[in-house]
Amino acid sequence: MDTIIYMIRHAESPFVFGQERTRKLSNQGKIDAKKVTAIMNVKEIDLVVSSPYTRAIQTIEGIVDSKNIEVKVFEELRERQLKGVYKLPEEEIQQAIKKSYEDIDFNLSGGESVRDVQNRAIPIIKELLNNYETKTIIIGTHGNVMTIIMNYFNKEYGYDFWKNTSKPDIYKLVFSGEKLQLIQRIWE
Repeated sequence: MDTIIYMIRHAESPFVFGQERTRKLSNQGKIDAKKVTAIMNVKEIDLVVSSPYTRAIQTIEGIVDSKNIEVKVFEELRERQLKGVYKLPEEEIQQAIKKSYEDIDFNLSGGESVRDVQNRAIPIIKELLNNYETKTIIIGTHGNVMTIIMNYFNKEYGYDFWKNTSKPDIYKLVFSGEKLQLIQRIWE
């Protein structure tokens, strides 16, 4: 039997410089989080894990409440630190993200490379796959770290994929052992 991981990218959350960890969902984000809950409530879920960031937890808390499951928070699943504590124009940020998928060791000053994120996040994913084999797991996550995790298992998932994800978004990953068999978008 396969292990299923549902990667749930957080719903809309207004960007506030310097509040990466504590940003909450917008009103639209709260509405969309209820839709995420409705989609996931019809599925059997064995485990829920999340990034420690508020917006990721808020997006999945309806599922957790309705299924009476505790969330296991992993610091290693936090969003990617793209750069240090300085502002950059959006175009430069986009270029840096694109370049980071072309060269997984590239990073901006004070930021993490794709390889850095994989080195901290993939051991958690492998631990989940080994400890919860044949189970169904939800991961409350972020666009960049979600794409970086998928990229580790399948290099086709990179900048273009990340650029086309939505907030929220849901992807079903099917694993046989540690081998990724299928990725299917669930959110519409």
